[in-house]
Amino acid sequence: MSTDWPALRTAAIAAAGRAYAPYSGLRVGAAGLTDDGRIIVGSNVENASFGLTLCAECSLVSALHGAGPEGPAGAAPDAGPEGAAPKTAPGASLVAVAVVAGDGQPLLPCGRCRQLLLEAGGPGLLVEGPDGPVELNVLLPAAFTTTDLAERREPR
Repeated sequence: MSTDWPALRTAAIAAAGRAYAPYSGLRVGAAGLTDDGRIIVGSNVENASFGLTLCAECSLVSALHGAGPEGPAGAAPDAGPEGAAPKTAPGASLVAVAVVAGDGQPLLPCGRCRQLLLEAGGPGLLVEGPDGPVELNVLLPAAFTTTDLAERREPR
């Protein structure tokens, strides 16, 4: 599947226009292409306590999981891409993401959001940067994954 980066960026710009950013004034929109061809969007939502602010990428991943498609009741979680955590519900994963500021220019995700995107798309997820798409594993080397959990978890 090829990625129509201009269409993804256009969707992210529209999402940035719907952001709630009364404190920082930095509107951010994110658009993700799923492995089943859908475009999912999210925008940042600020809060006066700042610590409760949601990044656009958080909103995007929430929309991804909320949009489904839902599997049968009681279905086991999908293992997801190698190195990523299992999804919480069966459904699509992200293959490409564009994040933009209100000016429409690419904005790379913060570290927290890179980790969140890892579980929604895996290390090969393409993220649009100022110089073009880059794989998430380049932006988040040596990421913490479910492998770390499985190997380092203490017995109960």
